[in-house]
Amino acid sequence: MSKQEEFSGIRHPNRVKHAYTQSVRGTPDQVFPLLCPVRELDWAPGWSTDWVISASGTVEQECMFQTPSLADTTSASIWIVTRHDPDAFEVEMYKVTPGVTVGKLAISLTAQGPTGTRAQISYEFTSLGADGDEFLADFTAKWYENFMQGWETAINHYLKTGEQLAA
Repeated sequence: MSKQEEFSGIRHPNRVKHAYTQSVRGTPDQVFPLLCPVRELDWAPGWSTDWVISASGTVEQECMFQTPSLADTTSASIWIVTRHDPDAFEVEMYKVTPGVTVGKLAISLTAQGPTGTRAQISYEFTSLGADGDEFLADFTAKWYENFMQGWETAINHYLKTGEQLAA
């Protein structure tokens, strides 16, 4: 019997992906810097990060950061920025929640008229086990739409007022 035949750890992925397009009232040059674990503290109610590894102090290629557990049953999540292209207004990162999921976040901004931005945002999660399967069962299209609408409201409020929306 070959080593490959002995190994039985391969399984079909349980994976869910959702995408949403936001209309943001700011130019891509104004919006893109806000897509950062440090800058999100300015505009995203409830956002927190435990630490950030960054040569520049903000998001960049290969920046890493940790967000705390959202529930007693999950671990803190490690995020790794795999693409950061300010010229193309694109950012991509992976979020690893050990024993639960591996997620991929991709954001692409395009100008929408002289003062607006269309933000195309997708999240894709792959389950790593029973806790991940439970997470994916709750990661519905409706939940994601509500999450994206809340994000859109918060970032638009910040761009208009310079202040974080009250939680």
